Amino acid sequence: MRFLLLSSLYTLISAELIAQQAVFRSQTANLNSYSIQTKNLANTSNTKSFVPAQDNQTQVIKKKLAPKGVNIHLLPLFGEFEKTDAQKAVDTEFLKACDLSFKTRREASEFFAARAWEYLGEGERDTAMYRFNLAYLLNDENSDAYWGLGVIAYQNEKYAQAIDLMNRGLEIEDNVTLIVDLSTVYIKCFTVDAEKEDLRKAFELLNKALTKQPESANALMQLSLAKLLNEEIDEAWERFHQGYELDPDNASIEILEGLLAKKDDPRGVFKKKN
Repeated sequence: MRFLLLSSLYTLISAELIAQQAVFRSQTANLNSYSIQTKNLANTSNTKSFVPAQDNQTQVIKKKLAPKGVNIHLLPLFGEFEKTDAQKAVDTEFLKACDLSFKTRREASEFFAARAWEYLGEGERDTAMYRFNLAYLLNDENSDAYWGLGVIAYQNEKYAQAIDLMNRGLEIEDNVTLIVDLSTVYIKCFTVDAEKEDLRKAFELLNKALTKQPESANALMQLSLAKLLNEEIDEAWERFHQGYELDPDNASIEILEGLLAKKDDPRGVFKKKN
């Protein structure tokens, strides 16, 4: 079973700061799950954009064993460490068991990824991490494994890691919802580092998503938030209305409050609370 990932950002309006969260596809019913409070920009020591720098040199990285005491099962992609002989033996037994229980390893990988999304929806982050890793072990071309691990990295406020993992998922599957989720991370980064490059990347991704799927309510809501953050208030209102008309249930009250704090609704549909 595949779950629809909702990637709407929800905002906490306070003076000049807007914080947002991703709502993951295993949480379609609960729009306020996994809230991550944004750090105050004035107190943030990291002012570097989360957009990876271009590196024209080929880098060859030799894998190393994990430090003693580190549980690689609770690291994305097993930390990409070289595994010990004992760990490789455990993997071999696991793969043999899956070969007996599933028609293909691809099918087994999809099964473990689906379970991982369920655990993530229940707030069992470590268990979800382990299941996504098993999905990756079974099939390193399963985009859900990278996607889900990216979501967990986002929840853990490891934004650069989330970007890397989601990008790797996109290299496998050019999925509109994943594109929108990645834009979510970049918008979050902008509220942390105030770097325009992060917001530019979010716009680029959202425009790509809407080119592929013009009636994506999720993408329109995210674009409304990005426009709001960029002080393009009229455009933000227009995108909010477009998203609302397509999917009223997915409209963010927090984004709406942010818009109303800046300017009355040009269409006169929404009003400030008394």
